[in-house]
Amino acid sequence: MIVRKHQLNLLLFILLLAVVASSLYWVNYQFSKNNPGGNDFLAHYVGTRAFIFEKISPYSDEVALEIQNSVFGRSAQKGEIEHRVVYPIYSTLLFAPFALIGEYVVARSAWMLFLEIALVVTAYLAINLFVWKPKLGMLGFYYFFSIFWYHGFRSLINGNAVIVVGLLITGTLFAIKIGKDNIAGILLAFSTIKPNLVVLLLIFIFIWCIYQKRTQVILWFIGTMAILILGGMLVIPNWILQNLWEILKYPAYNPAGSIAEVIGGWKPEFQSVAMWTIGIGLGMLLLYEWWTARKQNYNWFLWTACLTLVISQWIGIQTDPGNFVILFTPFVIVLASLDNRWGKFGTLSTFSMMVVVLLGLWVLFVATLDFDYQPMQSSVMFFPFPGLVLIGLYWTKWWATGRKIALRGDSV
Repeated sequence: MIVRKHQLNLLLFILLLAVVASSLYWVNYQFSKNNPGGNDFLAHYVGTRAFIFEKISPYSDEVALEIQNSVFGRSAQKGEIEHRVVYPIYSTLLFAPFALIGEYVVARSAWMLFLEIALVVTAYLAINLFVWKPKLGMLGFYYFFSIFWYHGFRSLINGNAVIVVGLLITGTLFAIKIGKDNIAGILLAFSTIKPNLVVLLLIFIFIWCIYQKRTQVILWFIGTMAILILGGMLVIPNWILQNLWEILKYPAYNPAGSIAEVIGGWKPEFQSVAMWTIGIGLGMLLLYEWWTARKQNYNWFLWTACLTLVISQWIGIQTDPGNFVILFTPFVIVLASLDNRWGKFGTLSTFSMMVVVLLGLWVLFVATLDFDYQPMQSSVMFFPFPGLVLIGLYWTKWWATGRKIALRGDSV
């Protein structure tokens, strides 16, 4: 009788998930049909289809022209974003199931559903990383926030795979927490589909794992990367050179990719000073924190990993506010620390912070919006959220690293 009840509950849960997924897909389809776009996904959709069905390199000018015709109805003009494929060739593994769908609107709708699931799973893993147990109402708002906050929802609308990278990063940190070092290494390898976002985190994880004698993470990472890189060379022998060429060209046709460039756009005479000052200052800070954390426990590792993600967005590596969705997990450590530390006042503070971030970023985006062939975010968006999380991490550092927030096996 107990077994049947369990089976019935499982069946009802699966049916509920199916209904929710179907409803979300229908909403996505209606949105996609009436709002052309999703250009971040479009580039890789077209590139992967060309690779699968026509055996054409996704890095070719031919593919770039096809993408631009889909976006502009013509080739990109000087000063316009060229929408070229710049991800490693193994990223086609991620896009291939969706590229097999012939109708773009259907494929985009399915991709958006995939990203929505990724946002929710990331939120679930993040809340378990820090063993944060908010009450039901707060928990519901937390999951609502995880989808509809500015950096998450805009990435969703644009079809940006950075959401998947955020999930892979959070999954890596969670796998390390529970001792699944092989899984951590594999997830970390796949997160390199946007290598600029994870290169500093990768270095820190390697340093910590060496000092902690957890080299399985590194070995599984290297093994997985070898398979991905060599597998790509079997189909496009010189894909690495082609990809590097696209990466080198990328900054020339994209908006400012660092806060030094943003400052330079406002005050050109300060760009070089800002680049060296910010780069050296944040680099020295990061090296100090890495050295301090190398022999510390998981709590300290987790805090430093989150700090690394934040600093990586400001240190001078090419990025964009569209990538700031990967800072969701560092933001959660601030929320969890506040709520766990201050009781009812912490709950109020946590809720208030989420509301301010949710509304504030959207208001700032709309107030500074620039209209081109599509709504373009202002470079001012480079500053508020990373700055908030950076301050929050240092404000909660000794609580987050010194108390048992992330060591217990509890889950939400």
